[in-house]
Amino acid sequence: MVKHQPLQVYERQLCLSCITGIYGCRWKRYQRSHDDTTKWELLWSLILLFTFCLLLVWFYFWWEAHNDYNEFNWFLYNRSGVWSDGTVPILATTAAGFTYIAFLMVLALCHIALGQQLNLHWLHKIGVTAALLTTIIGVISVNQTWGQEWDVIPISLQATGPFLHIGALAAVTALSWIVAGQVARAEKTMFQVVVVLLYLSVLLGLYVMPLYITSPCIMEPTSLKPRPDVIGHQGAPMLAPENTLWSFQRALQMNVTGLEADVAISVDGVPFLMHDSTLRRTTDVEKVFPDRQMDEASFFNWTDLQQLNAGQWFLKDDPFWTVHTLSQHEKTLIANQSVCSLEQLLKLASYHNSTVVFRLRRPPPDHPCYYSWINDTLQAVQQSGVPPSLVMWTPDEQRAQVRQLAPGLIQTSVEKLSPQSLHQSGISRLLLRYNQASTKDISDFSESHINLTLYTVNEPWLYSVLWCSGVSSVSSEAPHILRKVPYPIWLMRPHGYCLMWVSADLISFAVVIGIFIFQKYRMSGMHSYNPEQIMLSAAVRRSSRDISVMKEKLIFSEVGNGVGSAEELYADNGYDYYTNQGISQ
Repeated sequence: MVKHQPLQVYERQLCLSCITGIYGCRWKRYQRSHDDTTKWELLWSLILLFTFCLLLVWFYFWWEAHNDYNEFNWFLYNRSGVWSDGTVPILATTAAGFTYIAFLMVLALCHIALGQQLNLHWLHKIGVTAALLTTIIGVISVNQTWGQEWDVIPISLQATGPFLHIGALAAVTALSWIVAGQVARAEKTMFQVVVVLLYLSVLLGLYVMPLYITSPCIMEPTSLKPRPDVIGHQGAPMLAPENTLWSFQRALQMNVTGLEADVAISVDGVPFLMHDSTLRRTTDVEKVFPDRQMDEASFFNWTDLQQLNAGQWFLKDDPFWTVHTLSQHEKTLIANQSVCSLEQLLKLASYHNSTVVFRLRRPPPDHPCYYSWINDTLQAVQQSGVPPSLVMWTPDEQRAQVRQLAPGLIQTSVEKLSPQSLHQSGISRLLLRYNQASTKDISDFSESHINLTLYTVNEPWLYSVLWCSGVSSVSSEAPHILRKVPYPIWLMRPHGYCLMWVSADLISFAVVIGIFIFQKYRMSGMHSYNPEQIMLSAAVRRSSRDISVMKEKLIFSEVGNGVGSAEELYADNGYDYYTNQGISQ
């Protein structure tokens, strides 16, 4: 008894081969399967989904944290003692990991859409595990060293929330094609009900999400307050070395209304500008005083400080990647900068009628000026000749005495207090980090006539959000960037946003219903789903010279004792084996 079985030659589909091959290294037809995904592989699919979501948040965090990259690098410097841009390797690895995981997610969705079994290759499993563990370690590290920066996520959502909502709605709407296909092909009613309910729950959540999206930029344009003033934080440190005269001059060229500096006191009682506790990062103290490079900056006298160069480090380290934009003349000026005294800054501000706010750092207990630091600083202010109305006084120590000696100074607090407490202390201004004041706080301080300044604001999106919130002024390291923001990046009327929201929901709902109906109609005539077309006896349609010519061969085998397998015969002829029902004769 001999069986004659026609060889079935299948139309080649390179796209499907690439999808299954890249995802699970299943390049051959017989390696593919339409069976249900095993529980083990389903678990890996969930791990892949979780890794993708975590990396998405991680990537978004670092994208929006661009406003504070310099702060992060400074934290790293305090730990390592070496200045470097630590954000570069983090951004590179985050972008690479996110791209890789997102690519695997797309392949997984393609498998589901084509009805193929999910079978992630072991190399990809190692890659997913590495990406997951690396991201978790990064989250823990940031939480321990830079925990306050997590606040950038809810703040940034005030600027991106409405647009992220539209993007998420479009993505979930597009997924309805896969969901509808799965429901149409499923044979179990319970499975169909569960999938539909889960999908509709997510979709309904997105439909009502705008009820919980709040943004100060959703307002009537007539309610927009005047543009916030910009104060140069350490001058213009992206264009010149921080806390130097040239840096403050560059800031004034950008039309700032005020200047902010960090002040220390030398051993002979001269207040000077220095952010760090030592001189290693921003001067050439290692070259001039190699045996004193680790000493506190305040233990140098003014004569020694004037010998130091405070600009060459900027050209060498290029902390903001901006040196290449400077002219040769600017580089020459930068290379000759020296340590700046508070008196020099106050004279410059007085000449340009600019406000000055400075953070005064108390010297160590064994410092000669430990008890006289307030009086020494106040004396420098008075000797500079600057009008008291231009100086924002921030130290809380001996504030009552300072108010008596110099009643014209603008009393400013760097600690968040209630408007009532500030008024009782005679404080009219408040200087806070931008994450310390909510939209409600900004409104309360404004109604109480407390002038609020938030730092450090470098990104246009953050400046726009604070502008819409009603902030009166911001302190920025990038006045040259904020100068190019004459109006909030976006401003939307409430009824306009409502119309956009409802329209997007209606369009999404109509598209989802249409896709479900189409998929139901498309699958109704299919008893079994096969994403590949099976071409039988199609030799007449193609040339004999074609590499994919379909031939029909007879396979001879004895009943119960076959000479060779059909798979071997197929392999010898260059075709993949696929099990088919024989035709007895």
